[in-house]
Amino acid sequence: MHLLTDMKSLDPLLKDIDERRIVMLGEASHGTHEYYTWRTAISKRLIQEKGFRFIAVEGDWPDCYRINRYVKGYEDAGADISSILQTFDRWPTWMWANWEVAALADWLKEYNRKLPLERRVGFYGLDVYSLWDSMSTIMHYLEKEDQQTAASVKKAIACFEPFNEDEHLYARSSLADHNCRDEVLNMLREVRLKAQFLDGDMEAGFNTEQNALIAVNAERYYRSMIGFSNESWNIRDGHMMETLERLLEFHGILSKGIIWEHNTHIGDARATDMTGAGMVNIGQLAREEYGKEHVYLAGFASYKGTVIAGSEWGAPMQKMVVPEARAESIEAVLHDEYGTNCYKLFSDKREEVFATRIGHRAIGVVYHPGAERRGNYVPSVLPERYDALIFLDETQALHPLHMKPHDQKMPETYPFGI
Repeated sequence: MHLLTDMKSLDPLLKDIDERRIVMLGEASHGTHEYYTWRTAISKRLIQEKGFRFIAVEGDWPDCYRINRYVKGYEDAGADISSILQTFDRWPTWMWANWEVAALADWLKEYNRKLPLERRVGFYGLDVYSLWDSMSTIMHYLEKEDQQTAASVKKAIACFEPFNEDEHLYARSSLADHNCRDEVLNMLREVRLKAQFLDGDMEAGFNTEQNALIAVNAERYYRSMIGFSNESWNIRDGHMMETLERLLEFHGILSKGIIWEHNTHIGDARATDMTGAGMVNIGQLAREEYGKEHVYLAGFASYKGTVIAGSEWGAPMQKMVVPEARAESIEAVLHDEYGTNCYKLFSDKREEVFATRIGHRAIGVVYHPGAERRGNYVPSVLPERYDALIFLDETQALHPLHMKPHDQKMPETYPFGI
């Protein structure tokens, strides 16, 4: 076990990561200050010492692309990260519109100043929710650059207009075979033929094609929600994996990427009870696609503290108490044995407690601390789920930029909470 005290104490972790191309950094909640700050510390070292080219997070592509343009210093990006983050209006807004992300974005912008544009470190969103925002972004760009291709986008937008940006209404209508699948597929085909030739900055074509891909996968995702299977979860993580592959290809054949997502996404699903429910995740998919030797998965855990969450979907954010972890969970075991911040590398000698299935806490954006002991713990074989586990004995809530979410947009992470 390695103590976690400062940037220097990360040396064994960085050595263990070695030359892996993909590093995924998890979190046990979407509202904990230390998960963001320690992921930032690790990401900074990966960027500075190992040449990582981008950070991709569990957020909407159009929103995060605005951060990307800010940190890369594009002329139209704006000069103030707080103003950019104020545009994040999908509940839970606190996930990315917070002081911790603002600090990271300002660091990236400063770091990028000394680099040529084509070598600057990017910031992207991996998620699939932004159907209408993505189509609007495509339309805004193509109306200026390619009127012929814009016609396909207009057909797709017209198909969705009766649903007034209501994903639930669209999902229900798909039961009667009223869907827009063909329209978004045609739009994607048109954009893929033209996007790479459009006149614009170096990322304009890539961004346009990515938004078209999101429209296709989001339409499929929203149709799947009406069923009772885990298909929607798999569509979502499959889209995240597809986006990661596209980012690696865009940044170059030997490029490296950092992923920030909940433990439930980055920890290999095959080491949990998710696999019995037919669910996969991006951690599993990346290991299968690139090989375990090229993918590093680091989970996070804490024993007690506070967190930002909501009592129900769309509810106002609250600072909630995270109670002491349930007895015999990995969090309780590490607290009892070490009682301080530390991390375990599973390439080291494995103690018996890590070799067997054990409960590992997972807090979603909807949280009920009083009911936690009846749930919130994912049975996990930790050395198979992660390459490393970072344990923080006591944590505090992150610092949101307070704003009112858009009350018509489907919440981020819905319906899973993570």
